[in-house]
Amino acid sequence: MTINEYQKELDKILQAYEKPYWSPLSNVAHLVEEVGEVARVMNHKYGDKPKKKTEDPDNLADELGDVLFTLVCIANSEGVDLEQQFQTSIDKLTIRDKDRFNKKQ
Repeated sequence: MTINEYQKELDKILQAYEKPYWSPLSNVAHLVEEVGEVARVMNHKYGDKPKKKTEDPDNLADELGDVLFTLVCIANSEGVDLEQQFQTSIDKLTIRDKDRFNKKQ
């Protein structure tokens, strides 16, 4: 599926609810929470914070999926075409910043 197709699919599912999307501030808070969960996984894996023996195993893929889901919710509620904007971000790297970073020899 394309990013646009994911956006449409999620919107179709959420339109079945009385309030399909949370308020903008609630969406941002939810995104920060999900990004925090990604940070926790990475800190357990690479950082100085050891995992408690009682904690469930980390699942980075699951946490990244939650971040992506929340980003799509924000984009949908704000009318943002993520596919177009993702291409714009790629263009920044490949056109505007093409000589900014050292490349492999």
